[in-house]
Amino acid sequence: MSSEPLPDDLLVACLCAGWCTTCDAYRPLFEALARQHPGVRFAWVDIEDHADALDEAPGGAPDIENFPTLLLSQGAGHGFFGTVLPHVGVVERLLQEAAQRRLPALGVPGLAQVVRQLVDQAPGLRC
Repeated sequence: MSSEPLPDDLLVACLCAGWCTTCDAYRPLFEALARQHPGVRFAWVDIEDHADALDEAPGGAPDIENFPTLLLSQGAGHGFFGTVLPHVGVVERLLQEAAQRRLPALGVPGLAQVVRQLVDQAPGLRC
């Protein structure tokens, strides 16, 4: 991992479903990564438990059909959104990109905004 500091406005959210066994297996790895980066907001969001809020995202929420789906949101609309392999190395590479300020424009800024609000309002979502 890069020695460059991570942005303090970074959010890393795993968007999952309670019935997904792949997500169940991934969660302890994701939470361990969160403990390694205490300055970054990590969150675990069950899309079915928060479907109403996600559906109200400005611009509409994209359908999430594959899991785990990762949302990484940094600053003014940069980040990553997509299905990932359930390996910590994927998130570590994205964190390195964030530290180097090399994340692309985020195509779902409304979804990122809603997930940030959910995490702020429901601290239990934080890892």
